[in-house]
Amino acid sequence: MVQPHDQKTASNPNTGEPVCLQLLLFVDDRPSSQENIEQIQAHLALLNCEYSYELQVIEIHQQPHLVEYFRLVATPALVKIAPEPRQTLAGSNIVEQLNKWWPRWQCAIKEANEEQTANGGGDKQNHWQSPLNNVGYSGELIRLSDEVFRLKKEKEELVEQIKFKDQVLAMLAHDLRSPLTAASIAIETLELANNQPDRVRSAQLKEQLYQQARKQFRIMNRLITDILQASKSMSAELQLQYSHLYLQSLCLEVLEQMADQFQEKHLKIEKDIPQDLPNVYGDEELIRQVIVNLLDNAIKYTPEQGTITVSILHRTTQKVQVSVCDTGPGIPQEKQERIFEGHFRLKRDEGKEGYGLGLSLCRKIIRAHYGQIWVDSTVNQGSCFHFTLPVYR
Repeated sequence: MVQPHDQKTASNPNTGEPVCLQLLLFVDDRPSSQENIEQIQAHLALLNCEYSYELQVIEIHQQPHLVEYFRLVATPALVKIAPEPRQTLAGSNIVEQLNKWWPRWQCAIKEANEEQTANGGGDKQNHWQSPLNNVGYSGELIRLSDEVFRLKKEKEELVEQIKFKDQVLAMLAHDLRSPLTAASIAIETLELANNQPDRVRSAQLKEQLYQQARKQFRIMNRLITDILQASKSMSAELQLQYSHLYLQSLCLEVLEQMADQFQEKHLKIEKDIPQDLPNVYGDEELIRQVIVNLLDNAIKYTPEQGTITVSILHRTTQKVQVSVCDTGPGIPQEKQERIFEGHFRLKRDEGKEGYGLGLSLCRKIIRAHYGQIWVDSTVNQGSCFHFTLPVYR
């Protein structure tokens, strides 16, 4: 709130009235603020000079934009806004500073009045407002500008969130395709098993197929839960279910499930997966999702009859590294870090399925496991995606 304390009417050079000293006093909401106001007002009255002054008191918690506009760093603060130049007195000794500067301000007013007289009162056609009267107008402009900026930021965030949700849903539909297909095949095979005359073999096959179907439905349920949870916010945290995990078995299982996709493009699959690897500490379904995403990208970008290599390396006593390499077009050096950002798509992705979310989600999952994920790539020679996981202790 602005509280005016007028000693004389604000001057107007068009009418020839003398120039007025114009002051703003900024205070906070501490109990001592009222004492500061009264002290400064009383001291100004004691100065009792021949030149008029006008004072407005501004409470900073009600108009913080004015604090920023005048670049104040402490309160109370007394700001002289007219005659120019602007000057700020701040701190606990404003009264002492007033005694020092008052004679100089009087000289400035005298010079301003003399200049006004020499100019014949100024151009009467130009409308003039005192700087003090303009403070409220300027403050309102600042407040409105801040509000417009805030609304623009909120709009950008909402648009980004909507785009992110659309991409998550597209990713979810894509990732559900493989387990849904596997579960459907298992159920169809169960129907065929019912017609087998060998009851023993039929019972064994049914049990295997039931287990396979149940497992695939668990995967789908987990995918839906985790990705929809992540879609609530771009910074949402994944809920991990840690266990000791056999990476070699998981990789071989995923490769077997994706065999039809490899065959469609006549791709050669090379595996370097040692059987004596230590277990890692991780969430099986989320790590499965990372492997599937990396293999899916490799299939997408590897040309017909190309080669995809899957390898696992026990790097240190603390880390195991998984690598998925392709013989695709490669990724330019300057783009290799950005491909892990949400929504980032390379020029080569134009016209292809997907929304650029997969690698971003992979990085989120691996970082949640305290691992690292990165790419080594050479243009026209292919790419190798690597990630590490902690060894189970």
